[in-house]
Amino acid sequence: KKRGSHPKPTKNMATEEPVVDTPTEEVAEVEVQEMSVLDALKEVLKKALMHDGLRKGLHECAKALDKRTARLCCLSKSCDNEEYTKLIRALCNEGEVHLIMVDDGKELGAWCGMCSLDEEGEVKKAVRCSCAVITDFGEETHALSVLLDYLKKQAEN
Repeated sequence: KKRGSHPKPTKNMATEEPVVDTPTEEVAEVEVQEMSVLDALKEVLKKALMHDGLRKGLHECAKALDKRTARLCCLSKSCDNEEYTKLIRALCNEGEVHLIMVDDGKELGAWCGMCSLDEEGEVKKAVRCSCAVITDFGEETHALSVLLDYLKKQAEN
């Protein structure tokens, strides 16, 4: 017999209908305040990572940009290799992919899941990441709409 994560159905004695014990999920409250662009980017990167739509590093990012599967590119301002940044910028321009500059590479690495966390869920140690590309946003979220609105406004200017 296989052990799975499915809850075992139990019978309710009053109605004789099977009752399935499901874990209660907390309902997230809708935030009234406006989400910042960096918070939205952080959320979108996490969703893309969960849906296997995130590419990290020069090799993976260059392949995604070259195949034209990239939807959004993040590049670290702290990247000290000029040829690296020129290549990514040129591939983004060629494929008409939006480019977002992030201040710190360690911050981008933590957002992409390249970090270790402590007991409270805070980032303990992060690996630097100079470039990340989103090929699949995953699901439609408020953070994604905030980010896409920001990119649309940037394209108009």
